[in-house]
Amino acid sequence: MLDVIILNASLPDGRSPIDIGILDGRIVAVERSLVADAHEVIDAAGQLVSPPFVDPHFHMDSTLSYGQPRVNQSGTLLEGIALWGELKPLLTQDAIIERAMAYCDWAVAKGLLAIRSHVDVCDPRLLAVEALLEVKRRVAPYLDLQLVAFPQDGVLRAPGALTNLTRALDMGVDVVGGIPHFERSMADGAESVRILCELAAERGLRVDMHCDESDDPMSRHIETLAQHTHRLGLHGRVAGSHLTSMHSMDNYYVSKLIPLIREAGVAAIANPLINITLQGRHDTYPKRRGMTRVPELLAAGVPVAFGHDCVMDPWYALGSGDMLEVASMGLHVAQMTGQAAMRQCYSAVTDTAAAILGLDGYGIAPGYRADLVMLQAGDPVEALRLRATRLLVMRAGKVIARTEPATARLALDGRPSSVSWRLDAR
Repeated sequence: MLDVIILNASLPDGRSPIDIGILDGRIVAVERSLVADAHEVIDAAGQLVSPPFVDPHFHMDSTLSYGQPRVNQSGTLLEGIALWGELKPLLTQDAIIERAMAYCDWAVAKGLLAIRSHVDVCDPRLLAVEALLEVKRRVAPYLDLQLVAFPQDGVLRAPGALTNLTRALDMGVDVVGGIPHFERSMADGAESVRILCELAAERGLRVDMHCDESDDPMSRHIETLAQHTHRLGLHGRVAGSHLTSMHSMDNYYVSKLIPLIREAGVAAIANPLINITLQGRHDTYPKRRGMTRVPELLAAGVPVAFGHDCVMDPWYALGSGDMLEVASMGLHVAQMTGQAAMRQCYSAVTDTAAAILGLDGYGIAPGYRADLVMLQAGDPVEALRLRATRLLVMRAGKVIARTEPATARLALDGRPSSVSWRLDAR
């Protein structure tokens, strides 16, 4: 006797109709016309059943702090950093925990069950670190929270930052972070990459650096990150986040750079909503798009994921935890409107992001954890088009969130009584 059977599901890889059998929190069968009894039967009726969404780049210590202590009037990156500096002395653990827990509620409702959050370690009190470690403990039954020790003010530039970062790792933070382009010089930025990569190699940890979040084509710390990744044998354990300077680099240099990134096994994490918002602010016209070269990286075999980065904080006044909104922005900015390319954008917030985080048991296959999302769509492209309603969210075989289908009722003579924005042919 199975615990749950999901009937007539459409899977992201195109298989349909598929039945999914679940027992003891794990998937035990993925096949057509599954013959078995179960305590609960859920008919997907052709809807898309997907692994959960994954956010590989977020800042949970600042989320939902919009307007504290004041609003970012310019909407710029530098004013956001200054605002965060003003807010840090006012932070309390309880406030950080309360906001982060509220955001995790939002995430679960959107089918977002894994988040990598950077946490600022430049405050010697490490309040945010302690707070998010507590949040990680509380949400563990229903959400995977991975923490990055992030020296927001520069690991060499900010007094005591390297010591604080090491303390954070000792406390249980998972990943080594950095921000080389915010150091006082290009040389210091390169040195920070070396120090942090060696620290990660020594401790057997992953690396995720804010790298070249700039319009300056000479900000080339991703090259240094790839070099040290290769030198230290960190292949597959390192991600460069943002990489926005690449949109301003000349094509000849990029033709050398991307193969180096691929050879080192470095992944790229773009943050479409924030990159398109914060970059190109000094341009009049033509105005640069801001996001890194996603199609070119993918074509070279570099894993690329999309992160939300910010939700209602000093840098960004919008957002709701919806990774389909993130993927949709990435699709449009990168002009990835081919059928295969749109599916790559869906992967950028699901399986590719999960691989970058090193999540175990992620996916839809026998033996994997029964973490699933049922969407009001027939396939990933339709899900992106509609930013589809998450009809059902499941963690380890247990339904933890439901949303009613998005349907509008009409009162028009001679027309249907309702619409759901889906083509009848689907």
